[in-house]
Amino acid sequence: MKVQNLLWAMLMLIPAGLAESKAAGSAVLQAFKSLDIRYFIAGGTCAAISHGITTPIDVVKTKIQSNPRKYNKGMASTAVELVKEDGASVLLGGLGPTVVGYGIEGAMKFGVYEVMKPVFAEIFKKADGSSNTALAFLLASAVAGAVASLILCPMESTRIKMVTDRAYKEKNLLTGLAMIVKDEGLGSIFGSIWAMLAKQVPYTFGKQVSFDVFAIMLYKLYRDFEDKVVLNESQIKWVVSVASAFLASLVACIFSQPGDMILTETFRKPTSGVINDANRRKFGNVVKRLHDEGGIPQFFTGTGARIVHVSTIITSQLVIYDIVKQMLGLPATGSH
Repeated sequence: MKVQNLLWAMLMLIPAGLAESKAAGSAVLQAFKSLDIRYFIAGGTCAAISHGITTPIDVVKTKIQSNPRKYNKGMASTAVELVKEDGASVLLGGLGPTVVGYGIEGAMKFGVYEVMKPVFAEIFKKADGSSNTALAFLLASAVAGAVASLILCPMESTRIKMVTDRAYKEKNLLTGLAMIVKDEGLGSIFGSIWAMLAKQVPYTFGKQVSFDVFAIMLYKLYRDFEDKVVLNESQIKWVVSVASAFLASLVACIFSQPGDMILTETFRKPTSGVINDANRRKFGNVVKRLHDEGGIPQFFTGTGARIVHVSTIITSQLVIYDIVKQMLGLPATGSH
């Protein structure tokens, strides 16, 4: 009798479970339907501009990472030495792949992140019906970072080759990409996918999630002391946007520095006598080689240069993102 009662109770739960599953599926579908193209436009615009204007810093940073024994006197000295060796144009190496690659990547990263936040919020709703915001933000950033990695692989492969390998010095995005495919095969442009994921997932989390969190915190602080603040609403948006962007840049830089070093090492041209084959570029081998060279600190080579580079990129990028969003009729980050 007890078994029959248990089976009957389980059967009674099935319709409720199906109804709940259907409701959740409907909510997720509705979240996808609410996809707003304006986030993609704002993301692509801010990423192309911010990465484009910081190309010289990125060139110097990449040179320091790829040849730390030669370029070991800091950013300014390295920049001067590069200009003496190859002319001022060397500081614009990889500009084409940077603007195109990061423009597309930014559109997808920001767009996917904003689309996936409500989706994951619906999927992982708490028992009381409230959203698990932290988990939704985290998973949305992971998905956005993975999408960005797939898009960036060919572009970043070409950019790093143009900066670190003299054979690619005169190449542009298309000719450089074609040369990589010719020399190393089509699969080679996605050979760095694990290295790219190691950089982009923590980078996206550090940048976009912390930007959201810092902005929400600052707006909450403002509302708590609104009667004592002398700035108007427009000025507050500027202050919150710039402050949140700068703080997010520091988090993103630290989180993604090891991945950035792994990515650079993956494409670094080996010293004379070393065979540059697929085995050398395997993710595990790259990580082991870096660790053998200098332990954990080796993964943070060039951090100073990268902080300058990344903080400039992210601060300008997120501020531009907020400006473009508001121009398109969307609310400022954290204000709603």
